[in-house]
Amino acid sequence: MLLLDAGVWVAASDPGQRFYLEAGNLLESTEPVAALDLTLFEVANAIGAVAKQPRRARLMLDTIATRCGERIVRADASLMVAALDHAAPHGLTAYDAAYVAVAKRNDWTLVSTDFRDLVSKGLAVAPDAAV
Repeated sequence: MLLLDAGVWVAASDPGQRFYLEAGNLLESTEPVAALDLTLFEVANAIGAVAKQPRRARLMLDTIATRCGERIVRADASLMVAALDHAAPHGLTAYDAAYVAVAKRNDWTLVSTDFRDLVSKGLAVAPDAAV
């Protein structure tokens, strides 16, 4: 199972993004994928609010819901406590640490476009290494 962080979904929606093709390939593959409910907020913010593309954001939110189905993981107190175990030791935000905690808890592969905080620390793989 691949846990795709928000950066992957954002990259798949914008041809100007570094991993546009690879992210799109992940979404079109038969590999099961998952997301966090947090991902929905991040994608809505990045595409809809920041990039001012609300229509494109709605399409990607629908894609997340359809592609992941029941594999959208809800952030709860238990998950956030587990995230804290990864945040400080790796210098991560609680948001990034939540992705790491879910991937580790479920033995899933975290796929991210975040080289500085996740990929370079061996906590995730880049989209081009996921398939």
